[in-house]
Parts: sequence; structure tokens; C-alpha cells
Amino acid sequence: MTEDWRAGGFGVYLHWPFCQAKCPYCDFNSHVAASIDQSRWQRAYLAEIDRVGSETKGRILDTVFFGGGTPSLMQPDLVAAILERIRATWATSNSFEVTLEANPTSVEADRFQGYRDAGVNRVSIGIQALNDLDLRALGRMHSVAEARSAFALAQKVFDRVSFDLIYARQNQSLTDWRAELREAVSMAADHLSLYQLTIEDGTAFGDRFARGRLPGLPVEDSAADMYFATQEICEAAGLPGYEISNHARPGAESRHNLIYWNCGDYLGIGPGAHGRLTSGGQRYATDTPRQPGAWLQQVETTGTGEVAREQIGAPDQLVELLMMGLRLRDGVSLARAQGRCEKDRLLLKINELHKIGMLDTSQNRLRATERGRAVLNAVLTELYDAIT
Repeated sequence: MTEDWRAGGFGVYLHWPFCQAKCPYCDFNSHVAASIDQSRWQRAYLAEIDRVGSETKGRILDTVFFGGGTPSLMQPDLVAAILERIRATWATSNSFEVTLEANPTSVEADRFQGYRDAGVNRVSIGIQALNDLDLRALGRMHSVAEARSAFALAQKVFDRVSFDLIYARQNQSLTDWRAELREAVSMAADHLSLYQLTIEDGTAFGDRFARGRLPGLPVEDSAADMYFATQEICEAAGLPGYEISNHARPGAESRHNLIYWNCGDYLGIGPGAHGRLTSGGQRYATDTPRQPGAWLQQVETTGTGEVAREQIGAPDQLVELLMMGLRLRDGVSLARAQGRCEKDRLLLKINELHKIGMLDTSQNRLRATERGRAVLNAVLTELYDAIT
């Protein structure tokens, strides 16, 4: 178990916490700032790379992911400096993937070539909707025309391009979503991230919903129908759902996100960035201050952007393995799961769920069936109760 992270891989996640505006549905750690000293942020990121690099010497790095926030607000020179330091710190794998999340405004799309020159080879574009009325309702700052233009440019610049859409939006029918998804598929993306709108506490949408001012949300059965339509349309288009919300042509899966879902190690750098690190035979959860100013000052004054690490015991590792791995169509290795708990107790619950068609255990792997994937949270609750 001490080197179990190797089954998932090793990546670096860098969080850029700034946005031009806060979307009303977003509960990510993102902030609007009047001005940003990118040189100061560069010094902090490089210092953190040096710190975690000294602890992970000799590892092969598989992926880097610039997330946010809106990383396409970063200057290409800043991205280039970070990637140069990363390559000087770790050897990289033959399939090294560098992803940057981007918004499809014309200003940000103008930076695409600079990011490619810096070493980014995959971009994930937050389109979110393919009609202007819904884009405005979601608080997005781009139009459909801008989104299509940015996507077409990205396809010319980057080896791999993905984009996101949100469904189960206000006043959206199943017929509407089917038509929009077919339009998205026709754009010839090799990867689509398709998320059901969720109303989170602490967001503008959450506040409106609590006051009864968010009408037109689909009922639960309608949202489920949209989920099944998503699987059907994407599968027929050669974009099977390799994860609950992610669809890709074979070979175009997000390698970085696969590290999360396969419980590999990943370093979290930046405000609010989480990580998982195996060190000295123990697996740890790492965390950082959420407020950008607090994180920056802590790095500058103490030499670390982390707060105290938390050791993850075998039962909690099992919970993470199942909660993350069962999101994947390929599931998890039964041997990895059984190495972390009482074998008989786990198998008893797995067999119960297998009998009612929620889980499959063929080829020494544990997978959620199509029925099980549709109610995965309930399946995971059953497994969690058996573990704890």
C-alpha cells in the first residue's frame, strides 16, 4: 500500500483563483480582483514548486493542470515560467499532459498561441451553453458566436481540446437538451464534460433558490432523463462516458483527472488547492488557505503554502478509492479495495449490490452498472455504511 499511488499516477494541480466575474452557480474558490501583480504570484508559485519538488525527487510527472478561477487570465509568460520550473524539477512521462482551463472570450482566446508556446498541450473551454439566453442566465460573459470562434481557434492551436456544458438548466426541456447536445457533438470535440446544474449553498443561485426565485428547474425525473439522453447521444457519436460526467473518444480522456479518479498522488499548489501525497510510507491530504491574499502572504513569510497535513488511514483510503473509482466506467481493482478493509464485510455488501444489478464484479474489477451509475450516490452510501 505504501506505493499504491503508482496505480493512479503523479500530477500537479495549480490553482489560479481570479475571475473577471463570479458566476451565480459557481462554488469554486474564485475571486474578482481589481488588479493582480502577476510577478508576485509567479515568485510564489515557483517557490512552492521548489518546496514540493524537494520532497518528491526522482518521481516521473504525468500531468499538470491549471485550474481556477480562470487560468486564461494568466499571462502566457507566467505559464511559461511555471512550466519551465516544473520541467527542471521533475522528469516528465512520454505522455505528459498540460491542461489549462479557459473561458471563450475573444481577449482570452488571443492568448492561446502563447500558452501553446509555453508548453500547454490541452485546453478545456468553459462554454456551458449553446444559446445566448441561457448564457446570460448563467452569468457568462461570452456569446455563442464567441464560444464557437474560440473553440475553432483552440482546435488549430492545441493537440487536444475539451469543452464543458451544463444541462438541467432553468426552463430547459429534454428536447432542448437533445438538440443542444447533438450540436455540441457536431463541433467535433474529442472530449466533452457534461454537468448537471446543481444548486449549491453559498452561491447566488443558492440564495435565489432559498427565496423561491429560481423558477423553471427540471424535476428530478426530467433531469434523470437528460442524463440518460446524454449517455445515448454521446455513445452513438463515439464519445462514450468514461466517467459519470466526462465523455471522450478513446485515447482522448483527461489524463490528469484520471489521476484523481484512480487515487494517484497529486500536488495542490495555490489558494484552496487540495492534494494527496504519499510520503514516508504514509498517505496525506494536503490543503491550503482559500483566500488569495492569505495564501500569498503565507508563502512569502513562512516558505510554505500548506496548512497542516492530515494522515489518511486505510478505511478512509478505501472510501476515497470507491467514491472516486466507481465514477469511472472501468471501475476499480478489487485487489486494491480489499487491501484496505475487512475482506468479508466488503464482499458481503458488494454481493448484495451485485444481486440487484447495481455493481459488476467481472474480471477482478468492481464497476457500477449502467443502472448503478444513474444512482451512484446511493450506491456509494451503501458501500460507505459497510466500511464505517
